[in-house]
Amino acid sequence: MAAHICSHDTPSPERMTNLPRYRLILWIALVVNAAMFVVELRAGLSANSLSLWADAIDFGGDALNYGMSLAVLASAIAWRARVALFKGVCMMGFGVGVLVYAVWSAWRGEVPEPLIMGSVAVVALVANVGVAWMLYAFREGDANMRSVWLCSRNDAIGNVAVLAAAGGVLGSGSAWPDLLVASAMASLALTSGWQVLKLARQELAA
Repeated sequence: MAAHICSHDTPSPERMTNLPRYRLILWIALVVNAAMFVVELRAGLSANSLSLWADAIDFGGDALNYGMSLAVLASAIAWRARVALFKGVCMMGFGVGVLVYAVWSAWRGEVPEPLIMGSVAVVALVANVGVAWMLYAFREGDANMRSVWLCSRNDAIGNVAVLAAAGGVLGSGSAWPDLLVASAMASLALTSGWQVLKLARQELAA
């Protein structure tokens, strides 16, 4: 999905503008993601929901990514591209980890609590839509900016999917909607991570 929606060339770094505003937005995004990591981690464990747990790990990873982006924002393009490479690997590692955990959860067969899933997903969606909206103007930057935008966009998509999973669990009394959504989120992380890796390698080669 991510590769199809966002498949176009990355503009040159000279086109990046308004970096002070971008830096402020990154700080806001870091705080929001760190707070939601704690909230969703506790809620996911309480509700026994893999999709919430996966989303919590994603929030934590994004908070780390925002911090890394702030650290290299004024650095040379080569260093920003190297950080983007690392973030791409992290995104793909997250996807593989969730897929493995989904198989294990399917074997256990425990049903999550849909009301907790749904209510926390709504809060997370509001947080992610706000961050994605602030970052939208910077989605055409270098690979590092691109990875930040993709992380925020993927999180908002993931929250909608968690809401759908909560409805599916509530209606079916089965854990499969939760597991399927978690697997879809993992696949999105894999494709987005691969896209960031390709863009970063192009910038390093240039």
